[in-house]
Amino acid sequence: MQTITTIGLDIAKSVFQVHGIDAEGNVIIRRQLKRRYVLPFFQKLPPCLVGIEACASSHYWSRELQTLGHTVRLMPPAYVKPYVKRQKNDTADAEAICEAVTRANMRFVATKTPEQQSCLMLHRTRHLFIRQQTAVINVIRAHLAEFGIVAPVGRNGVEQLLDVVADAGDKRLPELARACVAALGVQLQTLKAQILNFDRRIMAWHRSNATSKRLDEIPGVGPALATALVASVADPKAFRSGRDFSAWIGLVPKQHSSGGKDRLGSISKQGDRYLRSLFTAGALAVIRHAKIHGTKRRPWLTALLARRPTKVAAIALANKMARMAWALMAKGERYKEPVAVAA
Repeated sequence: MQTITTIGLDIAKSVFQVHGIDAEGNVIIRRQLKRRYVLPFFQKLPPCLVGIEACASSHYWSRELQTLGHTVRLMPPAYVKPYVKRQKNDTADAEAICEAVTRANMRFVATKTPEQQSCLMLHRTRHLFIRQQTAVINVIRAHLAEFGIVAPVGRNGVEQLLDVVADAGDKRLPELARACVAALGVQLQTLKAQILNFDRRIMAWHRSNATSKRLDEIPGVGPALATALVASVADPKAFRSGRDFSAWIGLVPKQHSSGGKDRLGSISKQGDRYLRSLFTAGALAVIRHAKIHGTKRRPWLTALLARRPTKVAAIALANKMARMAWALMAKGERYKEPVAVAA
């Protein structure tokens, strides 16, 4: 046990697989561990390098093993997959993790703190409530449309439909159907209240974090995106440049280049879909403001809108915003508004 230098740990809910090697690459240990024996097992080991796939509960185990003095490296599962030999099972996965963690060019995931994970949980829960709200609204509209009751698109339209349901004198809606839609209306109001409560919690977290407040100064980056960035990016210096950060979000073109010929397509849409949607929404807000009020501080955006469709320009602006956000996080700087261009 004293000669183990590197361990590949395949985590799970109950049964964990351990694959350990020495400095020369010889296999020293290959065994299963029940969940309750994982920490006692690593307590007996001298400090070593532990590789884990970045999946559910991996950040928790990373923090726990680091507390015991081990060096923990989290890796995206897609980057570990090429090292799996033939059939997939826990033993082969642990061996592949052990081999992948020793690669010099492997990319690692920084371990998140409990505070960052809590903030991400805020965003994920709020996003779930928003999806449920959309589903309930669609159900209400669909059910009432079966009885010929329709309303304009938007929030006011839904309120009009609920007013019809609340009016017992409206004979277009049978009582049984009225009771069903009324229950959906109560659920909709509950979801709206929960979303508002989570908006307040996100704002409170935003005001308590200095980095989040600095990111909020970038046009198009509000408290929601700023807090999501701080919670999602444990170590901004893990990215070599702003382009790497933008590529991680999925805002750069896909490549299919060969033979010295560059072939670029649409954006890759790899990485964090939630962050990408927030960046795109923020870029569209900036473009909408520019179209209404005009801008002399961003001639690049004005020229881009003149030759490209709005949504294409929005993706380009989102890419630019992501690079600025990385610079502010990695270098600790503040946003500087461009100097206005003379007419």
